[in-house]
Amino acid sequence: MDHFVWNLDPVLISFMGLKVHWYGALFALAIASGFQVMKRMYKKEGLDVESLDNLLMYCVIGIIVGARLAHCFFYDPSYYFANPMKILAIWEGGLASHGGGLGAILALYYYKRKTDMPFLFLLDRLAIATAIFGFFVRMANFANSEILGLPTTKPWGIIFERVDLLPRHPAQLYEAISYLIIFISLYAVYKFTNLKEKHGVIFGLFLCSVFSARWAIEMVKVKQAAYATEWTMSAGQLLSIPFLVVGVALLILPFVRKQK
Repeated sequence: MDHFVWNLDPVLISFMGLKVHWYGALFALAIASGFQVMKRMYKKEGLDVESLDNLLMYCVIGIIVGARLAHCFFYDPSYYFANPMKILAIWEGGLASHGGGLGAILALYYYKRKTDMPFLFLLDRLAIATAIFGFFVRMANFANSEILGLPTTKPWGIIFERVDLLPRHPAQLYEAISYLIIFISLYAVYKFTNLKEKHGVIFGLFLCSVFSARWAIEMVKVKQAAYATEWTMSAGQLLSIPFLVVGVALLILPFVRKQK
């Protein structure tokens, strides 16, 4: 059986010694797309669009710092404790989405302190932007031939030639497609329903859908944490549990309040 062979040059542009990598370009596109979604919603609701510049700066810092620390301490702690200076070597790769999510939430809380908007109100809107952000980040992982799936005989298996010659589940594409569907669904909920008036519901839907998809896709991923290779669940699945619990609670909370 023939399988698609993927071997993209990681360098998008090289000019006079300056190199722009596909990963960096797609990550920048992820940030830009999320910012544009937030800007569109702010304009629609008559909010202060100029304040988004501060939010963008806070979120970029929060996402990168949170994602890097989570990767170092949750996925390969023994290596980074032995080589602490390597924690700063972001250019070598290694960003964990769970930590990036926490970093974005903390950044939003810091931003919220400078506004008079409810925290859950802001989280609902950030969740929609984060979904499209996640789509482009996973496409960057695909371009970089990282976050690999397990070997498969399925006809849609892809050979990542930079890694080996085994056809594998394109786990990055599974996640990217999932996040794109979640983005479209959440934006439709925001635009066509009154659920956006129940603060926290859209964020709860985001947490439940994203981390349910993450849980399922982890089953066909190569385990990224060396210490968890013998565990029944992967580190990614374990880290998804708290987010799922919070998501369910946010979906239930408005209806409990209504009954009271």
